Amino acid sequence: MNFRESLQKDPIFEVIANAASDLEIDAYVIGGYVRDLFLDRPNKDIDVVCLGSGIALAEKVASKLGDNVYVSFFKNFGTAQIKSGDIEIEFVGARKESYRYDSRKPLVEDGSLEDDQNRRDFTINALGISLNKENFGQLIDPFGGVEDIKRKIIRTPLNPEITFSDDPLRMMRAVRFASQLGFDIDGPTFDAISSMKDRIGIVSQERITDELNKIVLSKTPSYGFKLLFYTGLLQIIFPEFCELQGVETHDGKGHKDNFYHTLQVLDNVAIKSSDLWLRWAAILHDIAKPATKRFHPKIGWSFHGHEELGAKMTPNIFRKLKLPLDGKMRMVKKLVRLHLRPIALAKEGISDSALRRLLFEAGEDLEALMILCRADITSKDSNKVRKYLANFDKVEEMLVELEEKDKLRNFQPVITGEIIMEVFDLKPSREVGTIKLALREAVLEGIIPNEFGPSFEFILNEGAKLNLKPVKTKEDVRYLTEIPKLENN
Repeated sequence: MNFRESLQKDPIFEVIANAASDLEIDAYVIGGYVRDLFLDRPNKDIDVVCLGSGIALAEKVASKLGDNVYVSFFKNFGTAQIKSGDIEIEFVGARKESYRYDSRKPLVEDGSLEDDQNRRDFTINALGISLNKENFGQLIDPFGGVEDIKRKIIRTPLNPEITFSDDPLRMMRAVRFASQLGFDIDGPTFDAISSMKDRIGIVSQERITDELNKIVLSKTPSYGFKLLFYTGLLQIIFPEFCELQGVETHDGKGHKDNFYHTLQVLDNVAIKSSDLWLRWAAILHDIAKPATKRFHPKIGWSFHGHEELGAKMTPNIFRKLKLPLDGKMRMVKKLVRLHLRPIALAKEGISDSALRRLLFEAGEDLEALMILCRADITSKDSNKVRKYLANFDKVEEMLVELEEKDKLRNFQPVITGEIIMEVFDLKPSREVGTIKLALREAVLEGIIPNEFGPSFEFILNEGAKLNLKPVKTKEDVRYLTEIPKLENN
């Protein structure tokens, strides 16, 4: 099988071939780029293996591409990288590796192309294409990788116990490729993961989470999670999620399996959004159900407060998984805390006050929240699903109308704590907080509009209740707000 025509579509391969010829070394494209040629997937990352110095080859290629191409060196790994347009090319000399049992960092020495392909994780990633003039474009497939692509199989080139013992992260990668490509993991490879799962303990959390996020971002992420669960890896890397699994029955009454429900919610969200953090909100939305599960003889099973406890659990889970603790975490925490709110509105009837609070609390994440809430409807009762979705439509229509009228999205009261302190000559204190809270509640309840004049009069009245006397007028403090002189002043 020859890929000459495919490679000739991109002039970079001819440049690499000429550079290798100048250095009198053999070079090959290997790995994911070759795999994706068969799968017709776009891939801008090219791995080049040569029988010689990868760094020297990278420098030669860069010199042929012009003055604006720079080489990034990774001498500890014997690799180099260049960028050409939107393509990244990594160069490495062929090598063979050996591992100590307590480390996934290999001892490396120069090797042959065969040695290099032997060390690859899976047969579909061990495919190579020659860049040498005598057989340019010729496929090199020593392990039947092409046949495995046709069969949609993930399989290791060598004994899977050796492959996974050498680098346990490959167990996560097996699941990730299966999830991304919709492939099966072949029997011996799957069994080896199950028996060697504890080896994942020597892998850094950052590397594990990187693979986990790629599973979360796959087209049908539930498939990857099920593979992690059935191999036993999920119980090690994310035990909190596994606690959702199972159905408890009492007096003939059972609850739904929250593990599989959550996976269905995750898949539902994945259909609507590729946002990683919205997908994490789906994963965590019911994470506190095991801790809040209660049985009552009359009403059956309940999970009261699981949304609040789940929100409290979110930062610790993110910290443990080495996920970011910034605004992304806060978004997930917010969505977990609010995920029942629109459902409650749809069930109980809708007041302007409740809608204002939802607009205020959801802010810029309102659309994400509504996607999550719709995804959370997984009932097998089609009539119930239609009813809930129709109610959500009504909630969303009313939210749009109220937002257009009151402009409450990401709302902040026009009277800030700084203004309250200026008006009453106060330092930060309980009184300032009391007045701020009362003002916010008045706006959200629709008692006053979120405008400077009515808000100023309101804080004067609240201050009087606390025996506070103003020392500055409305005009004295207007400079402290970005709101220009408004009507109603």
